[in-house]
Amino acid sequence: MRRVARYVTSVCGALLLIVSCAWSGDGSGTDGRLPPAPAGVTAAAGSATSVHVMWNRAPDGPEVAAYEVYRGTVKVKEVPGSEYMVDVVGLAPATRYVFTVRARNTDGRSGPPSEGVRATTPAASVTDATAPTRPGRTRGRPAGSRSVQLSWGASTDERGVVSYDVYQGRSRIHTVSGERTTAVVTGLRPGTRYTFTVRARDAADNVSPAGAPVRLTTAPGTDDGRATAPTGFRAATHRADGAYYLDLSWIPPRADGLVTEYGIQLDGRPATSLVWGGPAPRERASYSFYVGRDAGIAHRVRIRALLPDGTWGGFSAELTAVTAP
Repeated sequence: MRRVARYVTSVCGALLLIVSCAWSGDGSGTDGRLPPAPAGVTAAAGSATSVHVMWNRAPDGPEVAAYEVYRGTVKVKEVPGSEYMVDVVGLAPATRYVFTVRARNTDGRSGPPSEGVRATTPAASVTDATAPTRPGRTRGRPAGSRSVQLSWGASTDERGVVSYDVYQGRSRIHTVSGERTTAVVTGLRPGTRYTFTVRARDAADNVSPAGAPVRLTTAPGTDDGRATAPTGFRAATHRADGAYYLDLSWIPPRADGLVTEYGIQLDGRPATSLVWGGPAPRERASYSFYVGRDAGIAHRVRIRALLPDGTWGGFSAELTAVTAP
């Protein structure tokens, strides 16, 4: 097993760089691999005693039989490999928690844990029996063939809205914090008509009536969410002090909020996460990073954005850049 190396550095006080080496293991599955760490994990308080945890489906790797959700070091939930969210209940009000998720393969072996995500439950109010008001008009638009972008009017509550639940038909499929009135719903089928509604929830777990439904049809095709991908992607290399660097630039995707984090895939594997600690660019963004000292190496690279609702958007087009002599 190869250790996972991580470090964080600051560039001009504005950009944080997180680098993770790929995980490898000697799992006993049919392909000898363990599942990768789940990506895009988010956690948001659903009430004073519950937290909604979500993550992204792994785009490749061995088959996942189940996902294990941990609160600290304690496993609190387990769901089938076809599900990517869960409510952790029975929590204490006004308490900060850290959650991680691990994928388990069909041979019963678990991969590495995800990055820890934090959520704080609000204070309880035993006297609150009034539900939030119905959310305002819900609007939306398809974002390619596999996702839609939704927005709605804010609800009001005498003690504050803690979260909004997004429903597809009668099934709750997404949750965002009460500070947000937008969401990107992914994992949909191309050329399919969907109906979405939104409900508000307060700290006492009172749920509002559903807002007016919005009906949307995803685009035909199999673009895998390209409408949420960065555009105008460019890649080149330069040499400095005997080493080669990959120079990237792109235009942030259109989203209901500011994009502050990106994931870079290099030669088919996750390589780098970029997190802006200061104001993130709204127009063209750029970044350079070290790729080695050997000339004549062709590197394949693409990039995707962590959308404001905590889900990963689609990948940009993949480009090839060569470290020229």
